[in-house]
Amino acid sequence: MTTTTYTVTGMTCAHCVASVTEELGEIAGVTDVAVDLGSGAVTVTSDRQLDPTKVRTAVEEAGYQLVG
Repeated sequence: MTTTTYTVTGMTCAHCVASVTEELGEIAGVTDVAVDLGSGAVTVTSDRQLDPTKVRTAVEEAGYQLVG
């Protein structure tokens, strides 16, 4: 298992959290997504190392920006 924490900007409510969680959860290998709305921290647990491009694309599909 691999756990990586990302910072996502633009989230302001529970709907934002749900959108990001749903998009990231669709990436192959993702087993859990935990979002801290206050800090923008998004922790993704997966059964393999994730392609950073896929993570960025998923966040952008949800309508938000990945920092870094």
